[in-house]
Amino acid sequence: MSEQYRNCIEACYICAATCDYCATSCLKEENIEMMRECIRADMQCASICRLAAELMTMDSEFAAQICKVCAEACQKCGDECAKHEHEHCKKCAEACYRCAEECRKMAA
Repeated sequence: MSEQYRNCIEACYICAATCDYCATSCLKEENIEMMRECIRADMQCASICRLAAELMTMDSEFAAQICKVCAEACQKCGDECAKHEHEHCKKCAEACYRCAEECRKMAA
């Protein structure tokens, strides 16, 4: 794996796992209707993060483009999670913002 990608790949996988956990935790919340958009954002973000990490690992010519999209998805997911007071949402927002930052560096 390319050293230049290491931090971003790590951030993507951590973000994907954190989003998976957040979505699963949101499903257990009492007012699931309130969590609908958070769950949706988590699922999309996790998928895009995994794809970005895979493409960087392959040193794909599409890595920078998908990192740009990943940064946008992470920012949106982080913003959605930040609206909620649950601990899993707060941790997810942090992971999303960190990943967005790393992906912006990669896409630059």
